[in-house]
Amino acid sequence: MRGNPEVIDYLNMLIGGELAARDQYLIHSRMYEDWGLSKIFQRIDHEMQEESAHADSIIRRVLFLDGTPNMNRDEIEVGEDIVACLKADLKLEYHVREKLAQGVKLCEEKGDFVTREMLRQQMNDTEEDHTYWLEKQIRLIELIGLQNYIQSQM
Repeated sequence: MRGNPEVIDYLNMLIGGELAARDQYLIHSRMYEDWGLSKIFQRIDHEMQEESAHADSIIRRVLFLDGTPNMNRDEIEVGEDIVACLKADLKLEYHVREKLAQGVKLCEEKGDFVTREMLRQQMNDTEEDHTYWLEKQIRLIELIGLQNYIQSQM
């Protein structure tokens, strides 16, 4: 099916954000595992898998619309400690959420309602799951202190 070229270009830009999120979560999860923080490792590893699924969905949609997926990922920010990792991940999620919202608007304008719904679902994952969980972790560190938080993640 021939898709709208603007929508395809925008989806290709979104692929870069999802791949960056995947890679950033991958490195952070492996750092947590190396530090002996098994609980946060499991959660961030799960997030990495979800970002991979998001990228896969967008890639499949680009192919369906007769486009060629662009696999160039955005830059990533690797934290040096737990707080820096969490804040970098939250910053990335805010960026991805903003781009998804713009994509939803573009799809609406171009009449591509199937793609719009796919992006809305990904936006829900970003807002209600990823972003909310990261905000909670940063708030927990503020409330109980870093050492108590670290202990809770072992």
